[in-house]
Amino acid sequence: MAARTKTTKDRPSYRCTECGWQTAKWLGRCPECQAWGTVEEYGAPAVRTTAPGRVTTSALPIGQVDGRQATARPTGVPELDRVLGGGLVPGAVVLLAGEPGVGKSTLLLDVAAKSASEEHRTLYVTGEESASQVRLRADRIGAIDDHLYLAAETDLAAVLGHLDAVKPSLLIMDSVQTVASPEIDGAPGGMAQVREVAGALIRASKERGMSTLLVGHVTKDGAIAGPRLLEHLVDVVLSFEGDRHARLRLVRGVKNRYGATDEVGCFELHDEGITGLADPSGLFLTRRDEPVPGTCLTVTLEGRRPLVAEVQALTVDSQIPSPRRTTSGLETSRVSMMLAVLEQRGRISALGKRDIYSATVGGVKLSEPAADLAIALALASAASDTPLPKNLVAIGEVGLAGEVRRVTGVQRRLSEAHRLGFTHALVPGDPGKIPPGMKVLEVADMGDALRVLPRSRRREAPREAEERR
Repeated sequence: MAARTKTTKDRPSYRCTECGWQTAKWLGRCPECQAWGTVEEYGAPAVRTTAPGRVTTSALPIGQVDGRQATARPTGVPELDRVLGGGLVPGAVVLLAGEPGVGKSTLLLDVAAKSASEEHRTLYVTGEESASQVRLRADRIGAIDDHLYLAAETDLAAVLGHLDAVKPSLLIMDSVQTVASPEIDGAPGGMAQVREVAGALIRASKERGMSTLLVGHVTKDGAIAGPRLLEHLVDVVLSFEGDRHARLRLVRGVKNRYGATDEVGCFELHDEGITGLADPSGLFLTRRDEPVPGTCLTVTLEGRRPLVAEVQALTVDSQIPSPRRTTSGLETSRVSMMLAVLEQRGRISALGKRDIYSATVGGVKLSEPAADLAIALALASAASDTPLPKNLVAIGEVGLAGEVRRVTGVQRRLSEAHRLGFTHALVPGDPGKIPPGMKVLEVADMGDALRVLPRSRRREAPREAEERR
């Protein structure tokens, strides 16, 4: 009897658990998604055909589909509703990711209590804390409601059992990395477990018309932990950002099937919990009776929301051969570019030999190019020890040739500055409609912008710095 020839069906195959790429041999790194250690062996699937089956619901013309079932329901937290696009849609699955200690659990516990009612029960499942620990936080922030149910579970089957018992309209899972399915090998938080748990909760959410909020962990680089497939499966992905040493917290939309992704919700974290900030610009300003050298105000856009922020700069004589360049809340590369532009185009030669410190107020991070002009003016004001005029905001991107370029949303920025009482603004050319009563100076380059500083002090500052040396 002849020996059976080894066919292609008997050969092992390998597949990337991250993106699904297949190969005939094992590789340490997937060439498709560039992930390490995700290529695993699996049996070659047999060729199968699926016969047509009975349909659950007949296909309808899109105009006859009832869209009222997908009407968003407010959560009771207006700042979160702003990012979600009006509220939570029945059957929607939302993934909220953020660094440890940023306030994810505090925010969702507040949402759970405010959205709970007799018609809409809320189930809060925690896998990281005990029920008594969550109760202590609820007492502290005032998140107590008779229609808010709490359970501490790490088993997927038990979580699904709670859904049958409570029948909630909103499920909050804190967090998806702590729950495991007994039918899948691997520790909780692994790729296979996260896929299985998320898939089961998404199926339950769609079948029951239940909104689901999933808490996700992040890696040290700030990316959402787990397989990238998780972000594709859910309907909404939110990023919870904030410095743990500051009060400001931002909820930013990364993906949203029911609304825009350029909305940002602002919150303030304090001892009594977390509250939304409808007007957060006050956190980023320092109120003074008289202007101080080295400070300049700008208007940044967080999503579609304009925020007035303050840039501060300080220059001192350096005691070391290589002067220090320290930034906080600003990109070091952009500050270095503004220093080079001021020295070459603005003729301020004293900056290269001095220690320079630059920062923002209130923990806000300015990364958009529209803050370039404010950074440059703050540095020039600090170098000449001359304050800028009071009630002045500066908006514009600065190029390496010293030109001031146009930025998006100038009218919205000017309207926000005018609402807060600022009367003067430096902007690039053609700003559009100007708010009544506001004086706007159009500048073409850094030479025009530096003229807002008193001329005598501006000219003497570099010379005085050289004489001290």
